[in-house]
Amino acid sequence: MRIARFSIDGNVAFGAVEGDKQDELVLDIIKGIPFADHELSGTKVPLSKVRLLPPVLPNKVVAFGRNYAEHAKELGHEVPDVPFAFLKPSTSVIGPGDDIQYPSFTEDLQYEAELAVVIGRMCREVPRERVKDVILGYTCANDLTARDVQRREKQWARAKGFDTACPLGPWIETDIDLARANDLTVQLTVNGEQRQLGRTSEMIRPIEDLIVNISEAMTLLPGDVILTGTPAGVGPLNVGDEVAVTIEGIGTLTNKVVKRG
Repeated sequence: MRIARFSIDGNVAFGAVEGDKQDELVLDIIKGIPFADHELSGTKVPLSKVRLLPPVLPNKVVAFGRNYAEHAKELGHEVPDVPFAFLKPSTSVIGPGDDIQYPSFTEDLQYEAELAVVIGRMCREVPRERVKDVILGYTCANDLTARDVQRREKQWARAKGFDTACPLGPWIETDIDLARANDLTVQLTVNGEQRQLGRTSEMIRPIEDLIVNISEAMTLLPGDVILTGTPAGVGPLNVGDEVAVTIEGIGTLTNKVVKRG
């Protein structure tokens, strides 16, 4: 099931995305929320008539850095001996079609296409064999980074946590199993030109290792998001650029860069 979060006529709801052709997609409105008992209402609205929102409003976004060897190499970093995690605040999250606001404090805003894991239930100290049970599904993410600020400041809170720094969407795909999620194509284009192309099978540590690692330290809540790292090919964005993250079996997340007002 593809689960979208959307607004229509001032109301916010979840819906199951149905159809194959983009211009014919419809939403079957969900009664309840995806993290608890729910059912389809049978009330359907065309996707073209709604505004897609971030598929979840996470309590926290846990991002893992340097999880692709070639990406670590291109930035001049060593591959860490253990998973390397940092947090992006909930205020950094935006949805498909929302504007990325170029921060005033950077001169080097860069994109990072990533597979995002959406947690489906509260969990802590998850054993490796139970990881699949705590995942609701997967979506696309762009881990936007003020690269000059990241290099200058030892703490990454500003470089990766600014407003609009975490586009998510367009929806959550729940019908991908864990084995397949660990071998999906991840690509990114800027103004239609391909800039990144990789596979999640190139990750140094698979999804299971990441969730085991972070759940040892903190409780994960329904709707929390885990970013799994980016393949090589990161680069700059400019005001006016349109950046799109496409992940096999999920969809495409598109956002435009604008000057921060």
